[in-house]
Order: sequence, then structure tokens, then C-alpha cells
Amino acid sequence: MTGARRAVRTTTVIVGAGHTGLAVSHLLTQRSIAHVVIERGEVANSWRTERWDSLRLLTPNWQSRLPGYAYAGDDPDGFMTMPEVIGFLDGYAAAVAAPVEAGTTVTAVRPLDGGYRVTTDRGVWEAPTVMLASGGFTRASIPAVAAEVPDGVATVTPLGYRRPADLPDGGVLVVGASATGIQLADEIHRSGRPVTLAVGEHVRMPRTYRGRDVMWWMERAGVLDEGLADIDDIVRGRNIPSPQLVGTPDRSTLDLNALTDAGVELVGRLSAIRDGVALCSGSLRNTCALADLKLARLLDRFDEWALGSGIDGELAPPHRPAPTRVAAAPRLQLDLRSGEIAAIVWATGFQPDYSWLEVPVLDRKGRLRHDGGVVTGAPGLYAIGLNLLRRRKSSFIHGAADDARDLTEHLAAYVDGVASARSRARVFHT
Repeated sequence: MTGARRAVRTTTVIVGAGHTGLAVSHLLTQRSIAHVVIERGEVANSWRTERWDSLRLLTPNWQSRLPGYAYAGDDPDGFMTMPEVIGFLDGYAAAVAAPVEAGTTVTAVRPLDGGYRVTTDRGVWEAPTVMLASGGFTRASIPAVAAEVPDGVATVTPLGYRRPADLPDGGVLVVGASATGIQLADEIHRSGRPVTLAVGEHVRMPRTYRGRDVMWWMERAGVLDEGLADIDDIVRGRNIPSPQLVGTPDRSTLDLNALTDAGVELVGRLSAIRDGVALCSGSLRNTCALADLKLARLLDRFDEWALGSGIDGELAPPHRPAPTRVAAAPRLQLDLRSGEIAAIVWATGFQPDYSWLEVPVLDRKGRLRHDGGVVTGAPGLYAIGLNLLRRRKSSFIHGAADDARDLTEHLAAYVDGVASARSRARVFHT
């Protein structure tokens, strides 16, 4: 495609060569459906360029599996580092011979009679179907309150953060207590900087329970396989923060109690910044109590499953972690002009970037309208890799397998339908 500007016809254009795009590519190849995978950088580009140095997967290695490929190393209970994740996905791309056009940036996807025109900086493709596999974590979600941060306080998102040494000397305010927030708070505090963590809604989860990894429980007890029909509020479910997990060689639990023990200060959700003063919610105690309650319900479900499966006696006895400890009077204000806080890390979530999607399929909040990855009002347009796309496990690497199978089956049926319609039209006009 180098230097080419004429449109190239294919059946499917996949946007993104991460694990979801590669999984779809493999399944399309098995069905002999012509396609191309367009990637702005290299395979696993976001893992290469938008992750901090010390990050490891939250899921154990045994759970790293994709259609036709799985982890085959000697540490199934370990957690991959970023170089290992990149190597895993490079190996997958080679094993399935994915037709990746690397170093190719999509600039527009537009409707075309009978399909879509995908314009890139290296040429144009036309296809009746397009799979959006660029993922749901391509842009940091930064709250509007960030505009009120006073000059002199550095700000960074997890997509730009690499290591504590890159931050200015002084205290750090980490906003957000999901998986990302607690990991960065811990790492930055270990570097010797004072850290304050602003805690909003969060999902508390132990690394291990009754001697088994929590992801073992989540998979065996059927939690991860729950589909859209099993969830009362899909919109809320898709916005629940990622669980407080960290993947470390010692399989330690990193929760708010562990951070408090280490010396991290907890405050409530950051609600506003006025005249350089950060105002924190007074609901920290209630927020933590709700997370503790939900954790207890999850562990009850695990125990019930163990009893019903007849393996309860093979496991360590049930137990419950201590309630989250909250200071008697957490601070409600932080003066960002005093010099106490030198930097703010916005660990406030992520969202997909559809700035190049010129198809009217986004709602007023910029979210893609879809039904389990089948984009609403745009026949032949699909999406994969979004949180709770079709199942609770959709955002995990292994969750791509079932989602990709479902969507490629739908796509293949759609392609067959288009071909049949064209064949009937030719007969009619003959």
C-alpha cells in the first residue's frame, strides 16, 4: 500500500491490531473471509507506548488465551510484564498470519453505498464490513474539574505516566481508586513521595481467596461468563470501575487498607476545585462500606458455588477481609496552592477514541450505540474490546475469544446476505 491512493476492495477492514483485532482476524481467516488489519503503530501498539514501566497484567498467565493460541510458558500462575504481553501478541500475530498493515493511521471511516470507505494516511480501503477493534482504553477520561488546577501543579494521565522519577519532587494527589489508581498510588508512594488518594466508587477484590486466585473463582463460579441478559443495568455495568487488583510475583492484595498501612492518605471523591482548593466529598466512609458489602456478597457467591460443586472441603476455610479502615475525620480540602501537592495523576478511567468515525452512531455523550458489538443503525459495522461488550469478561484478553466468535459469526451471515441480495439483483436485471 505504500504510496498507493486508489481504493482497495476487501470484505472486512479491522481497525486495530491489539488482541481483539488479531482474534477477529484469525476467525475471519478460518472462514476464508478476505480482510485487512489496519494498525497505526505496531502490533500491540498501546501495550508498547501507553503503559507504565512496572505494569503487569491483572489476570494470571493461564488465563491469557485467544482463539488458536494460549500461554505456554512455565509460570502459569504469574502475571505478564508489558514486554511479555507484547511478545505474546507478536507471537499470536505471527502464528495466525494476520494481514496487518502496520504504521497506518485511519483518518476517516465513512458510509459508502453498500459498505464503508476507510481512509488512512497510506491509502483507502472499501469494504461492506468494518470491525472497530481500537479498544475502549485509547483516551484518558479527564474530569472537567481538571481545568481548575492552578498553575504550578503538574498533571498526568496513566497513558502518559511511565515512572515516579518523571514526576516533580513533592506530594502527589492520585484521583481515582480503581486498579490503575491504587497501583500508581502504591508505586509513587514507594518512591518516597507523599501520596494522597481521592477515593470514589470502587470495586474491592482480594488477589486470592481460600488459596486460589480470585480470577480462578470468577471464572469457575461463572461470574465472568455472565452476559447482558444477566445484568440489570447495562449502562451502569459498563461504567463500573475496574477491580482493585495488582499482578505481582507474591500475589499480594493491594486494597485501601494496604495503602493506609503503607502511609497513603485517603480522602473522599474529588468533587470540585475552587480558587486553588480541592474539595473532597464527605462520603468516603459510606463509599468504602458499600464496596465492602459488595465484596462480601461476591465471596458468599464463591462459597455457595464451592459447596454446590462438591469441592468445598478441598479449599481453605472461608474468611472475610477486615472492613476498610477510614480515618475518623478525613480531610475535606487540599490547598493546591500551598506546595503540598506538586502533581496530580488523573486515574479517572478511559474511553474509546472515535474522532475519525464519520458514521452517525454515537450518542450525545460520544458513546457508540451498539447491541453487543453490533453497531446500531449501521449495517456491517461492528465493535469489539469494549467493557461489558457481551459478557463481564469482555475487557480481559481471554474475553476476546467468545466475543470475537459471536461477532464474526454475525459478520459472516451479514456478508452472505449481502452476496445473496446482489446475486438476486443481477438475476432480476438480466
